[in-house]
Amino acid sequence: MTTPFSYVRPRSVADVISSLEAEGATIHAGGTDLLGCLRDGVYAVDTVVSLGDVEGLAGVRELKDGGLAVGAMTTITDLAGHATVAGRYPGLAQAAAAVASPQLRHQGTVGGNLCQKPRCWYYRGDFPCLRKGGYKCFAVNGENQHHAILGGAQCFIVHPSDLAPALMALDAAAIIDGPAGTRRVAVADLHVAPAEDPTRETVLEPGEVITEVRIPAPPAGLYNSYRKIRTRRSWDFAIAGCALALTLDGDTVRQARVVLAAAAPVPWRSTAAEDVLRGNPLDDAHIRDAAETAMADAVPMTHNAYKVPLFKGMLIEELAKARPR
Repeated sequence: MTTPFSYVRPRSVADVISSLEAEGATIHAGGTDLLGCLRDGVYAVDTVVSLGDVEGLAGVRELKDGGLAVGAMTTITDLAGHATVAGRYPGLAQAAAAVASPQLRHQGTVGGNLCQKPRCWYYRGDFPCLRKGGYKCFAVNGENQHHAILGGAQCFIVHPSDLAPALMALDAAAIIDGPAGTRRVAVADLHVAPAEDPTRETVLEPGEVITEVRIPAPPAGLYNSYRKIRTRRSWDFAIAGCALALTLDGDTVRQARVVLAAAAPVPWRSTAAEDVLRGNPLDDAHIRDAAETAMADAVPMTHNAYKVPLFKGMLIEELAKARPR
């Protein structure tokens, strides 16, 4: 059961920003994460500000430069099934299709998926964990089989979004509106690592809201994919995942972006693996080297060492699929 709160439905982005000035106000997009957090007592709110009546926040439109703009209120289902998205950025469509269950994809939104709260059972449970303003990360000496093997510092969650790694691989940017105006933030810079601040998930300031995501035009020779591994294929969150955006010239990798999902507290770009691939043929030796390099800095916890070979095997399989046929 949730505590009482007021509920408002502004008609414009300006009114949304104004409504968020109220103390204890939070945004309601699809609500699939918000309502669960309120029910579980993860945090409390005084005012829920719905985006449901704001025109222009849903849908996909083409940009003059050949890229796409995706409204923050676009449902995951609509993104997964959009023909232009699937044609130009198949990895993004694959990531959207892998989110949760059909019911949650119908309700969940692009903006909500990027901004969702961690799924760590200590954060969601009745524990005074560091991310909730407590005194320690209980996963360090607890049940940590799904936790981070890269980038862990103070807090060892893994980022739950499927869309964030896929968009990061495509060099996408979030358009953010707030009291100070509009700003553009690369998806690669949207999320806050625990080493910087273990109590924040994103760089959004009070009163700010993501209104759309912009994706650059795909370069010639782009190979784009997303792979998600989960314990139950029907709806679970990832235990490992990767987004690839490789620019190929024949069998040579000219440019590479390799982003790991469920490996770290933020979507994790493996620039070291990219360096192995860039300028080289996509042969067995370079594929194996890239997979090994991606896991070179992994520091498993007591119960999640299985993730290291899992990520290596997944990367080898996915990079092999990118070879020209």
